[in-house]
Amino acid sequence: MLAALTGIGLSAAAGLNAYIPFLVVALLDRFTTVVTLPSGYEWMSSWWAIGIGVALLLAEMVLDKIPAVDSVNDAVQTFIRPASGGVVFAATSVAKDVESSSWIQAHPWVTVLAGVAVAGLVHAGKATARPVVNVATAGAGAPLVSTAEDGASVGLSLVAVFVPVLVVLLLVGLVWAFVGLRRRWRRLARTAAPG
Repeated sequence: MLAALTGIGLSAAAGLNAYIPFLVVALLDRFTTVVTLPSGYEWMSSWWAIGIGVALLLAEMVLDKIPAVDSVNDAVQTFIRPASGGVVFAATSVAKDVESSSWIQAHPWVTVLAGVAVAGLVHAGKATARPVVNVATAGAGAPLVSTAEDGASVGLSLVAVFVPVLVVLLLVGLVWAFVGLRRRWRRLARTAAPG
């Protein structure tokens, strides 16, 4: 159960920022014994993978804070975030052999698919909410919301690894934030509508 919560939390974090949970897992595997990547996933903690992850994270952190460019970035990330979610879910779930059923061990693609689905849902919420924020704030909210998303991705990644039982609470908070933003957008749209 805890391995699934870790995978779900990391995948949700990947839906906000593909590179943060990837780097959290890679760096923890590389420098600690908290995470031990299983066979087939050791490449994640190689220096070249970490270096590419850092470069892509820096680019993402800049691009995601510029209004309009953030929406283009979200379109590009539509494929990258779910893929990252699938990889981190599978890598952390497979690492917990004790909790894995024989069926999951025989069908490892299920963990990848679960990670893709979770990250894809979170990414869809983020990509839908961002234009709302940009319009409602005339672009001024993009850097603030992006910084909050990056912080949420870091926090969710760390909680998923160190205190996975709290993942459920954080995901409820994330859904609540998306729903609140959607309601606000509807109110703004109604007041701005002619007539």
